[in-house]
Amino acid sequence: MLTLEELRHDVEHGAIDTVVAAFTDMQGRLMGKREQAEYFLDETAEHGLEGCNYLLGLDMEMDPQPGYEMASWERGYGDFHLRPDLDTLRRIPWLEGTALVLCDVTWEDGSPVVASPRQVLKGQVDRVRAVGYEPMFGSELEFYLLRESYAEAHAKHYRDLTPSVPYILDYHVLATTYDEPLIRQIRNGMQAAGIPVESSKGEAWPGQQEINFRYADALEMADRHTIYKNGAKEIAQLNDCSITFMAKPDHTWIGNSCHIHASLWRDGENAFAGESEVFKQFLAGWIECARELALFLAPTINSYKRYAAGSWAPTTLAWGHDNRTCGFRIVGHGSAQRVETRIPGGDVNPYLAFAALIAAGLHGIDSALPLPPPLEGNAYESDAERFPSTLRDAVAALDSGSTARAALGDEVVDHYLNYGRTEQRLYDQVVTCYERERLFERG
Repeated sequence: MLTLEELRHDVEHGAIDTVVAAFTDMQGRLMGKREQAEYFLDETAEHGLEGCNYLLGLDMEMDPQPGYEMASWERGYGDFHLRPDLDTLRRIPWLEGTALVLCDVTWEDGSPVVASPRQVLKGQVDRVRAVGYEPMFGSELEFYLLRESYAEAHAKHYRDLTPSVPYILDYHVLATTYDEPLIRQIRNGMQAAGIPVESSKGEAWPGQQEINFRYADALEMADRHTIYKNGAKEIAQLNDCSITFMAKPDHTWIGNSCHIHASLWRDGENAFAGESEVFKQFLAGWIECARELALFLAPTINSYKRYAAGSWAPTTLAWGHDNRTCGFRIVGHGSAQRVETRIPGGDVNPYLAFAALIAAGLHGIDSALPLPPPLEGNAYESDAERFPSTLRDAVAALDSGSTARAALGDEVVDHYLNYGRTEQRLYDQVVTCYERERLFERG
């Protein structure tokens, strides 16, 4: 990490000339500006910067969409104020002369834009801290490494792309050696950027990889997740190849998961140790609320293409001990005891997912929910309750529920309901390759 005085020293000695000041949008992307480092030190570090409020009312194509209370043509698409969180200031070693700082999104009067993803998470962290717990999280992101550059992949319409290794490389040391020059750049780059690395490994399909990082408090982990995801793509681009975290890049491939590990700590000790009552109630909250909060765990049309039996992606809300067929898997012992949800994919926005999981867990604790028995055997073939299978179902579950509104507030829920409905509407209007290939000649 980088203090303001260290940044000033690096700027004076020519080591840093650019500061990226950014925040995370609804889709989990970094949005912001590159500032001349001297200007950042003289002005932005203290006073912040401006950014158009349409940035929290866009689709993936950067088109403004109707239905958002905070930003519209009728309101003139004014500015947000972006306030740098100097605790996030860090060098970005894979970009020459560059540092990065994450910002909180506020209105001009300094009040938070409560539906901005980082603020949604901060709100839930404040809630759980108010009852004496510190939420600790870890996210494990899978991705595909492909030989085509992003420009080449675009020119091919993202079809018939070439995995870096042509066979399944799960835990395969020889196969991952072939990709090691790039993966090593990512590991070392993240470590140098203040994102402590644990390990990397091959995953369950040709070209699929995973790099894991040490767990941290929920906000710090979400920050790391976002910077890593952006940085991994930048490093791939610098190496004339591409990385995708898309939940299901191809219907014949295994999907990209984002397994999320969570525990609550109090007075420096893990409150989940020994499968305590708070552990049971927290997990029961996850199980009860997962359908209602599905939009925050699986935010795109494509998210739901992962959920297939025998695919390593869960389809049920069952829980079990070290059982990878379940939506919720219990791992670790003693101080390492934690809950892993295997539901989110690589497309998840970590701020929103972590916030939803904290809200669900607190609901379980506040309501003293009983934990159902663990599932033994194959959850895919069980009668356990299913996670929603489409974005349309997820939107309906959020719209009809009450827990999310009680925990997150109407403003947040209404904002993301509009997001989900917009995603569904835009998809429904598109003619797909699937339709053309089946119907152009034979229909």
